[in-house]
Amino acid sequence: MGEQKRQLFGTDGIRGVAGEFPLTLESTYLIGRALGHDLVRNTRRAQAVIGQDTRESSGWIADRVAEGLGAVGVDVHSAGVITTPGIAYLARSRGFAAGVVISASHNPWTDNGIKVFSGDGFKLVDEGELAIEKEIFGLLQNPTVADETAQKVPGPCLPGEAELRHAYVGSLVENVASDLSGLRLLVDCANGAATAEAPELFRRIGIQATFIHVSPNGRNINEGCGALHPQTLGKAMAGAAEKFDLGVTFDGDADRALFCDASGRVVNGDGVILAAARDLHARGKLTGELVVATTMSNMGLEIALKKSGIRMLRANVGDKYVLEEMLKTGAVLGGEQSGHIIFRDGDATTGDGLLTALRLADIVVRSGRSLADLVGDLKVFPQKIQNVRVREKIPFEQVPAVQKAIAAAEKELDGNGRVVVRYSGTEALARVMVEAESEEKMLALAAGIAGEIQKALGV
Repeated sequence: MGEQKRQLFGTDGIRGVAGEFPLTLESTYLIGRALGHDLVRNTRRAQAVIGQDTRESSGWIADRVAEGLGAVGVDVHSAGVITTPGIAYLARSRGFAAGVVISASHNPWTDNGIKVFSGDGFKLVDEGELAIEKEIFGLLQNPTVADETAQKVPGPCLPGEAELRHAYVGSLVENVASDLSGLRLLVDCANGAATAEAPELFRRIGIQATFIHVSPNGRNINEGCGALHPQTLGKAMAGAAEKFDLGVTFDGDADRALFCDASGRVVNGDGVILAAARDLHARGKLTGELVVATTMSNMGLEIALKKSGIRMLRANVGDKYVLEEMLKTGAVLGGEQSGHIIFRDGDATTGDGLLTALRLADIVVRSGRSLADLVGDLKVFPQKIQNVRVREKIPFEQVPAVQKAIAAAEKELDGNGRVVVRYSGTEALARVMVEAESEEKMLALAAGIAGEIQKALGV
């Protein structure tokens, strides 16, 4: 019997269009109930903490999930608008049985999602998600529960407990040992969750920060800004009258961050991993001389790390899979090109954009080197990621024409480049990634594979 596939949970929780299944008034309540059942099975008087980003749908989804949790006896505390790693921190530090985040991260405002952390601050393992899914589908088919759900009118928004947010910010302040007050930062909060904590955090540390995209209206999260559009920050830095040492840009729930150097050039997660790995290595704190990246990290990172005597392992895409590999190997640093960086030399259990910004700022100050200098020898192979919208996610090995195109591309690259073809864990997309020494070859090979996927599986 094959391994059962999850239908609702993707690589980062449940995600979809707000108001459509699985994010309807009925299904979000039932998700809360199913999660609640799972919690009270292990802890009689379980407590959970819930937080959200700035989308206009996040409030009612949080309320419905909370109502579902409460219906089976779980006490729910709301942190209001808070970053995803903020909820992970609160779950593990305050004795909550679970932490729930209402966010669709970098997706547009029309989407939303539900992410769940266990009481230890780690994301649920796949088996745990599968068990909750089974219960959700069971509840959906139960006419008594369906009637009860239909009769429930959504209550008023849960009041956010500001003290919970301050506690999270305080924990980040404690992570800073260096004096960062000499740094000038330009910070893009993506009109998302970081707007609730980043200004307080940088003020308490004494960093001279200027903030952009800190006016969320429910619909402008990630819109032409944030980690999805780092060039927006780059242009703002390059065109600013005052000089900034560093630019940082978060995604909608601030579990990841990308950066710009003083001239406005974008530095992605690969650059951050390189700078952090070398810093830890130089201080004798890089366990096993090892870092964990993903299949999407550029070959140039692998080569630069190797020069410094550091090995790089590749995990599947998704920060939970990076973390799994880190826990298995004992690695203290891992991350994704997209800006999810996990530091396990402290107590972090997930990628945290605010923590990453502090760590990178600390490296810049202690080393006395600019970000441009720290990543100056990272030779990036030209890389193309082409997305193809698909009607269904059939395993690629079952599509001969696609397999043939991949094999032909790999033969042509002959070790001087890479091909990675995978489905998105959160959207109906196939992603074709090709790296090659020449841009012309890279574009041609990516287009060829994407064309075959389009013919066989495209919408």
